Amino acid sequence: MSDPVLHLSGITKTYNAGTPGAVNVLRGIDLSVAAGEVVALVAPSGAGKSTLLHIAGLLDTPDAGHVAIGGEDMTGVSDRRRTRVRRADVGFTYQFHHLLPEFTALENIVLPQLANGVARSTADARALKLLSEVGIEGRATHRPAALSGGEQQRVAFCRALANAPRLLLADEPTGNLDPDTSDQVFGALIALVRGTGLSAVIATHNLELAARMDRQIKLDAGRLIAA
Repeated sequence: MSDPVLHLSGITKTYNAGTPGAVNVLRGIDLSVAAGEVVALVAPSGAGKSTLLHIAGLLDTPDAGHVAIGGEDMTGVSDRRRTRVRRADVGFTYQFHHLLPEFTALENIVLPQLANGVARSTADARALKLLSEVGIEGRATHRPAALSGGEQQRVAFCRALANAPRLLLADEPTGNLDPDTSDQVFGALIALVRGTGLSAVIATHNLELAARMDRQIKLDAGRLIAA
């Protein structure tokens, strides 16, 4: 059996440790995500899901425990190695799209590829393919201000997948949209994930969306339980 794309073991995180205001956000988190698996992380605001996703995506470090991406234990590796793995293997998307306003939809997807050493023509072709897969290739030359909220988030999804990562980490990716748009945009995200075969952990408090994923887990009082 191949290694899981993501494996967390004994992850703990405490803020303001050693003070009366210490907050134990994560208490011994264990999680494995297989290749092609889409996992719903169900948690209310403030439960620590963003912290967990940041640790899983190598944007933050735990106080204890191990994070492995594609079978490689990232504990104690250099910052340069963490950055390389994060760029190559992990894609992020958030509740707010964070698109660069001065660039077009296409350029927002091209830029991370250029930073990864991809030729411009190849980056353009992949960006257009991704935009086509989420149904907005006709908006490629529009800047974010000229796009609807749902279109902006679709571009953000494409940007997260621009460098063909193994793992997508999404933090409330439709939380800023109205229910109808949320459902449509989430459908586009799931289709994109399924089409590329990558693994995903998608944080949401929407139980209807969570039910459309392969597995649901709940973050409660710093521990993961079956949802």
